[in-house]
Amino acid sequence: MMRSQILSALMLAMLAFAATPLVSAQQVPLQDKPFAEHRIVLQLSDGDAKKQVLVLSVANNLLKAYDPDKVAIEIVAFGPGIDLLLADSERRRQVESLIAQGVRFDICLNTVDTIERETGKRPEFIPAAIPVQVGGGQILFLAENGYTLVRP
Repeated sequence: MMRSQILSALMLAMLAFAATPLVSAQQVPLQDKPFAEHRIVLQLSDGDAKKQVLVLSVANNLLKAYDPDKVAIEIVAFGPGIDLLLADSERRRQVESLIAQGVRFDICLNTVDTIERETGKRPEFIPAAIPVQVGGGQILFLAENGYTLVRP
């Protein structure tokens, strides 16, 4: 009798584990904005200065149009788009201002690793930028969790 109870408990534990979704190590938890009614992820994969300004402008406009507590904005930079988040970026002040208002900036570590491999030097990025392993994967994760993707 005792053996069958142990086996039953073990089977239940295995079923519970199998039903638990596994989260990739590269995914960053969702923003801590429990009352956000709108969730937007902005993709920045272009190194063009005009595109960077446009992404920052869109984020600013969203903060003006909606109560900042009711809108979650995440900007995911990968490829040439990480230039915006480098420590010596011309737009660092604007980025830090948006961070202070609750906007999150994710930086793709695959891109950072590629730059280091090609140049022999790891690029220094803004400390508040959140490293994610795969920028495109982070966008997919956010989209699957209720974020609307916008590519300005």
